[in-house]
Amino acid sequence: MPLKQLAPGEMTDDDLRDWCSVLNDMTAADMPAEPRWRTDSLREYLTATLPEDRRHLFLDRDADGDLVGHAALILFGGEQAGTGVVEMSTRPSARGKGVGTRLLRAVAECAKAGGCRTLSVEVIATTPAVGFYDRHGFARSTVEQRHLLRWAEIDWEKIEHAAGRLAAGYRLEYHAGGVPDRLMDSYADVKANLRSAPGNVAFVPEWRGSAYAPGLRDSFQTLASRGMRSHIAVAVSEPYGNVVGLTELVVSAQRPTRADQYDTVVAPAHRSYGLAMTMKARLLTELRRAEPQLVDVQTWTLDTADDVRWINGELGFVHDVDWYDYEADVDKLLARLTRPA
Repeated sequence: MPLKQLAPGEMTDDDLRDWCSVLNDMTAADMPAEPRWRTDSLREYLTATLPEDRRHLFLDRDADGDLVGHAALILFGGEQAGTGVVEMSTRPSARGKGVGTRLLRAVAECAKAGGCRTLSVEVIATTPAVGFYDRHGFARSTVEQRHLLRWAEIDWEKIEHAAGRLAAGYRLEYHAGGVPDRLMDSYADVKANLRSAPGNVAFVPEWRGSAYAPGLRDSFQTLASRGMRSHIAVAVSEPYGNVVGLTELVVSAQRPTRADQYDTVVAPAHRSYGLAMTMKARLLTELRRAEPQLVDVQTWTLDTADDVRWINGELGFVHDVDWYDYEADVDKLLARLTRPA
């Protein structure tokens, strides 16, 4: 059967089950300790995007109709227009048969048609995907270290102590699903610090998916629409009631035993008070009550972020694997993919 491009809303129930099956076969082969994907809210996960973004899906089935690989392409709009992110998965039994290359060519052609100039992809350093993207000319742009906090190994007495060590003049608030309107403007102001180059613990580049302040309401709504539960702790400065620090975690319906650490940011004028540590510890105590099914929390840090690793280490996070960020120029990628063998 030919490779098929479709809109997320066109996915059938069989497509969704097959999509999940490929992901889990790949996970079992490459990183067997990782949690498996579920079809819970998978349609919503693949469908919902920010208003200015577009997602395209690609399915590659063999002659018997079995799904052997799939890809998702997100084309960003707004300030990130011209860039896109691709996620590709190939069933291990189908590797070496050109599935990945067919999918990548379809993705590149769609990206070109959509005005995308640069494609990026995240690759786990210990998996065969590294060689695949190297061969296709992707350039490694960033190395990130993933750290895991295993729930069964948490020193809760230490976490509770850290959560209570709050400097005078501040209070902490916890919010599930987003932040209230009274905090939204100052929350957005703090998030805007992510536009600056990270140089210390005030900027914790743990995940870049919500690194832009505009459209925060859309971001929270999109996460909820995708079946992803947001958990947020903020540091509020007294007596004005403004957010001066924040940390975010998300738990998805598709992998509910794992929480993903998103951004942790402290406003420049409020650094050196230990707010990042206190907020992250407080959020863990809230997760203990709100998400009792959790097995672990994952976070990513740049390999140069020594202060961030120190905070995570104090909380119990342990480095387990590196992730590579790869980038490719769309025109050059297409030229390679269409070059005669």
